[in-house]
Amino acid sequence: MIDDALKTYYEVSQDKRASKYKTASHTPASNSETLKSLWKEHQNVIDHLKTLNTTPDAYSNFSFMDLKIKIAGILFTECVFCPRRCQVDRRVKPGVCGVTEPLVTSEFMHLGEEALLIPSHTIFFAGCNLKCVYCQNSDISQNPKLGMKVSPSTLARRIDLRRREGSRNVNFVGGDPAPNLHYILKTMNLTRENIPLVWNSNMYLSQESMQLLEGFADLYLTDFKYGNDECARRLSGVPDYMEVVGTNHKWARQGGDMIIRHLVLPGHVECCSLPLIQWIHRNLGADVVINIMDQYQPHYQAFHYDELSRPTSPLEVSEVVDYARDLGFINIIN
Repeated sequence: MIDDALKTYYEVSQDKRASKYKTASHTPASNSETLKSLWKEHQNVIDHLKTLNTTPDAYSNFSFMDLKIKIAGILFTECVFCPRRCQVDRRVKPGVCGVTEPLVTSEFMHLGEEALLIPSHTIFFAGCNLKCVYCQNSDISQNPKLGMKVSPSTLARRIDLRRREGSRNVNFVGGDPAPNLHYILKTMNLTRENIPLVWNSNMYLSQESMQLLEGFADLYLTDFKYGNDECARRLSGVPDYMEVVGTNHKWARQGGDMIIRHLVLPGHVECCSLPLIQWIHRNLGADVVINIMDQYQPHYQAFHYDELSRPTSPLEVSEVVDYARDLGFINIIN
């Protein structure tokens, strides 16, 4: 069943189909100067691609990838990559995420992801637009200046090399990749190999970012944390979690393959896990792939929160898994 749900990902991974960014790089687009007209052309190309049965086979002077890069470059100078909409010129000033220039903290062949993804070429960035008090990657997510500056061309060559070495995908993560969307677009436009692009994200993204990901990301590997806004506000510092992240999951569900990760937090089964599983069932369907994760351990500032100061119990995880099965989910990873 999981193979059917992730059919496109598997076909790209086996080189039986072009990745979305490769298709975009072969698809012609019209250039213009105003952001409004660029967005209009972006939608025109999206609509056109939906009518095609084959992948375009020739490069153009200005491609759909070039169009995405140009739009992202403008957005970077008045940043609205996430719903915080800081609107700062991030060439000179960081927003809430703290990120100015993209910094890579590590890249390697990851063997600890879901079995169907490994070996996964994971690329970690510093900085994040959430402030999760229990973040297991707080050393990089909350230290946006930690890492190395790597040019898009250098990273593109590394992605090609890892593909030739056997990577099944390229997996952008962090922190969160959202503050570096412009850089990721530039990098993938310079790659030569065909490889599935995994957008590994908390999904706290703006509508503009989601539009740029359409026709670019092959698989959304999402981190769906909460089932209500109050827990999200208290533990991750955002007030509009369900509206934003829920809407983005609906959008992503229509735009590519998807694996939803849900980390069961201790003491949050009733308020978060069960309502979230129900929300996913109602809005995304029982055939979506979900990974109900049991590996929570207290990290970062978790010891300041009574319910988070212990590991999740096996009984809590079992309750969530059983609830998902009772609802009829057919693609559960646990």
